[in-house]
Amino acid sequence: MTTLIAKKLTLRQVHELLHFEEQFDGSFTPWLSLEPLTDIEQQELDQIRQDFVAYLIDGKVLEGQIKLLVIGPLLRLAGFYRSPIKISLEQDIADIVIEDEDTTIKGRFDILSINKEQPIATDIAFWVLVIEAKNSSVNSFEGLPQLLTYAYKSLQHQELVWGLTTNGTDYRFVLLRQGNPPTYQHMPLLNLMDRESAIQLLQVLKAICKRQNSLGNG
Repeated sequence: MTTLIAKKLTLRQVHELLHFEEQFDGSFTPWLSLEPLTDIEQQELDQIRQDFVAYLIDGKVLEGQIKLLVIGPLLRLAGFYRSPIKISLEQDIADIVIEDEDTTIKGRFDILSINKEQPIATDIAFWVLVIEAKNSSVNSFEGLPQLLTYAYKSLQHQELVWGLTTNGTDYRFVLLRQGNPPTYQHMPLLNLMDRESAIQLLQVLKAICKRQNSLGNG
């Protein structure tokens, strides 16, 4: 039995082992209802960007700093800190066994797994992977193999799974869907530094949060 570490997998390996099919040119609107931001939300969003820029201009922002400066405040502003949503950090993932390849994938994620406190069959999982930004040169795309691997287990129990990989500046959403083969679709790339793009970023986060709540209450 070959053992692979999730964090070291390439995107090609993920495609071959988990049989993912990649799709492009996705759109948020068929899946999410994006609502206008309030003036207070816009002000808080501007403050989050200003706080992050104050660190970014020094040339290096660590993963932990990104979580504290950007991810935490964005998730709070979008409503993810409120019951019944539950946020989990830094846990071992369940082993993924690829029987026909005689391979096991192991890993420990340093990402956020956002689910219900009391999940139901129709819940939608949301995974967030934060990449350390070194001189603003680390592309958010580099975290995609790891994100897909971790989200794969959720996809086995849910029809849809949202994923987000970010370096603090760029925000790359993907929508994973069950199927034969399972697919993941790239959504438009969003950027915190662009005002209109940042607005859409918060709108998307709020819509994912709202959808989780509505499913749980339905």
